[in-house]
Amino acid sequence: MRNLFQEGPLPKPLEFSVPPLKVPSIPKPPLPPPVKAAMSSKDCGHHDRDKARHHLILTIIAVFIALFLFVVFLVWIILLPTKPRFVLQEATVYVFNVSTTDPSTLTTSMQITVASKNRMGKVGIYYQKLDVYATYRSQQVTMPTVLPSTYQDHKEIAVWSPFLYGNTIPVAPGLMMALEQDLNVGSVLLNIRLNGCVKWQVGTWISGKYDLNVNCPAYIKFGGFNPDGGITVGPVMKFETVVQVGLRSSDE
Repeated sequence: MRNLFQEGPLPKPLEFSVPPLKVPSIPKPPLPPPVKAAMSSKDCGHHDRDKARHHLILTIIAVFIALFLFVVFLVWIILLPTKPRFVLQEATVYVFNVSTTDPSTLTTSMQITVASKNRMGKVGIYYQKLDVYATYRSQQVTMPTVLPSTYQDHKEIAVWSPFLYGNTIPVAPGLMMALEQDLNVGSVLLNIRLNGCVKWQVGTWISGKYDLNVNCPAYIKFGGFNPDGGITVGPVMKFETVVQVGLRSSDE
């Protein structure tokens, strides 16, 4: 036996060759089928019913809006000729005294007759808070006279015959000069103004308030001017004047 501790060259190391390991390939799992392919016929039917229900709801809403707009259009067509026809039938002046002493004043007493016709065949009119007064060149020369509330049926005519009074109403100096010129000519233009509110009634429906403004021009003839104060009133004037009527929606 060879002595391992014997001096001499070392033996060559042994060489081993290890073959490479072969790892077996793992097969990939199959992809899941598409969701659409997995939907049953029951799910498809449920989706169709939801779509049909939404379409029905949209159709009902559209029909409701169309009917509402149609009703509004019909009401607008019915109420389009809303203005009644006013006529100043008569103006009787009993007192028209001008005082030229400082301050200048005017005393007036007169009676007027105003008629209103409802020209609509299916709409009634409520007149409320009516008052009437006289003006001269935009200055009020009589106190307002309150008229009773009135309901006017289809094609009906309403008539009011109020008295208008103005006791020593102050008149501006510039306005007094114009009044004296008119009196020298022998006629004075007064404006009879009627203000108030109206409502329309169609069946059981009653509208909101509308402001009513009526302006009736009235030419009053006189005999002559008395420098000592006072005016001789001429013949009573009886006439018919068709007047313009103003209407606007009230905020009340």
